[in-house]
Amino acid sequence: MRELGISLYPENASVDEFKKYIDLAVKYGFTRVFTCLISLDRGADSSFDKFKDVVKYADSRGMKIIADVDPSVFDALGISFNELDFFKKMGLFGIRLDLGFSGNEESIMTYNKQNLKIEINMSNGTKYLHNILSYEPSVFNLYGCHNFYPHAYTGLSRKHFIKCSKEFKDLGIRTAAFVSSNNAEFGPWPINEGLCTLEEHRNLPIDVQAKDLFNTNLIDDVIIANCFASEEELRALSELDKNIITLDVELDENISEPERNIVLEELHFNRGDVSEYMIRSTQSRVKYRGHNFELFNPKPIKKGDILIESSLYTRYAGELQIALKDMKNSGKTNVVGKIADEEVFLIDNIRPWQKFKFKLKK
Repeated sequence: MRELGISLYPENASVDEFKKYIDLAVKYGFTRVFTCLISLDRGADSSFDKFKDVVKYADSRGMKIIADVDPSVFDALGISFNELDFFKKMGLFGIRLDLGFSGNEESIMTYNKQNLKIEINMSNGTKYLHNILSYEPSVFNLYGCHNFYPHAYTGLSRKHFIKCSKEFKDLGIRTAAFVSSNNAEFGPWPINEGLCTLEEHRNLPIDVQAKDLFNTNLIDDVIIANCFASEEELRALSELDKNIITLDVELDENISEPERNIVLEELHFNRGDVSEYMIRSTQSRVKYRGHNFELFNPKPIKKGDILIESSLYTRYAGELQIALKDMKNSGKTNVVGKIADEEVFLIDNIRPWQKFKFKLKK
C-alpha cells in the first residue's frame, strides 16, 4: 500500500507546534515520518531531549519514523553500526543511511533484533544497492529513499531519477521520494528554496508533485520534506487516488451532458497502438454508439486540450482524446475542455494501456 509522510525537525520549532502538526497529519491519513539526526545539535542536551519528545509523540500516534543518519552519528553516539537498540528505544521504525558503510555492514544491519528498517540513499546512481545485495541482506528490512535538495536547480533530473528508482523497484525494494510544501518555512538546513527530490517539481502545487511521483509506478511513499505544510496541502494529498492518475480539468461551458459524463464519469485508458499526437480513449464511442454528438467547438487544438469527436466523424463519434501536440482541427472535432495548465506535463508520461481519470479543477 502506498503511503504519505511528513518530516519533523524538532530543533526548529516548539514541541507543541510539532505535536499539532503530527495530529493534523494523522487526521489526513499520513503514516510516515522522516526526521534527521545528522543536522541535530547532538552536543546540546535540550535539542536531543526535544528530538526524543517529538519522536515519542509521533510513535504514540502510530506513525512510522525513520531518522537520517550517517557514520558520524554512530561515532557521536559512541555506538557500533550493529548496536541499533538505541534507535529502537527512541521509538524509531528505522534509520536512513544518507552515507553508508562498505555493504557488508548494511547487510548485517538488516538482521537487527529490533526489526528496524534500514533505508538507503537512492539518489547517487552507483552500484551501492547491488553491493549490499551481494552480501545477502534481509530484503524485507531494506528500504530505499531519495534525497531532497534545498538549493534551487540542484534537484534530480527526471532521467537520473527514473534510472535510480527503477534499479530499486525492479529488485522489489520499497521506495520513497520527497515533495515540497509551498507553505513551509524550514527544513533541516539553513537554505530554504523548496525541498524536493525532482528539480522540476520545485514550484509546483504539492498534489501535482505527488501525482507525478506516484504515476511513475516507481515510488511507493511520498514524503513532504519541509515544515510546516498547510492543512490545505495535507488535505489535497489525502484526497489523491494513489493508484490511478486523476487529472484536473476545466470544461467548456457549452459541453453537453453526455460529453460531460464521458469526461468525468468514465474510466479511461490510453490505447496500446499509441500516437505521437494524442492519447486515445475509445470505449466511449462504443458505449455511446448511435448518440448524435453535435459540433459546437471546432477551434484549433492546443497541447492538453480534451477532445470528443462529433458525429461528423462517423465511426469515431464520441471518442475522447487528449492532445499531445498543437494540431489543426479538421472542423469535425469538439474541444470540450483542457487539462489544468500546471498538470499538462503529466500527459507526456501516460503509458500505453495506462488507466486514468479526470476531475474538475477546484
